[in-house]
Amino acid sequence: MSAEPKSDARAAFHQMKHGTPDDWAIIGPHHEKLCAGLADRTLDHLRMLDGDYGGFAVDRLTHSLQTSTLALRDGRDEQYVVAALLHDIGDTLAPNNHPEIGAAILKPYVSEEIHWIVKYHGVFQGYYFWHHIGMDRDAREMYRDHPFFDSCAEFCELYDQAAFQPEGETLPLEEFEPMVRRVLGTQSGIMADAG
Repeated sequence: MSAEPKSDARAAFHQMKHGTPDDWAIIGPHHEKLCAGLADRTLDHLRMLDGDYGGFAVDRLTHSLQTSTLALRDGRDEQYVVAALLHDIGDTLAPNNHPEIGAAILKPYVSEEIHWIVKYHGVFQGYYFWHHIGMDRDAREMYRDHPFFDSCAEFCELYDQAAFQPEGETLPLEEFEPMVRRVLGTQSGIMADAG
């Protein structure tokens, strides 16, 4: 890892097309530091779901913890358990497309299958309630031929839709923190999305 970035050093360019290797040598360590803090920022945002019930029987943090607890107790690997924990992290930022937030956070760190499950779990979860709100519960069928269809349906059936139990086993967030740090720390990432 590079040396601690100097806080006063700034790139000279005002348009990326004018950047130089010296500019990127300044930016690189800042990016590495940003990546190194991802787990902490993610856990902090997850904590923001505490107390937000949204009308459900449990708050959003409890739902996330129960989902990951169920996956852990079922013997799922760390990537899967962390994905279960973070699948709804976007609820408060993007209530109408929250799965994409969790999927975007996880994409560089998990398998293609787990990324797909998180990205599409919303439409699969709709199977359990959309018919009550005037929507098509079978909308997930548009993905029927996808190789991860069954995996996403299983995630929703076994873990997501089942994790609204006030008395259900709910491990504390501290139990999952080391897993989050390991999974989100598996790659330093690249600056592909810098703009």
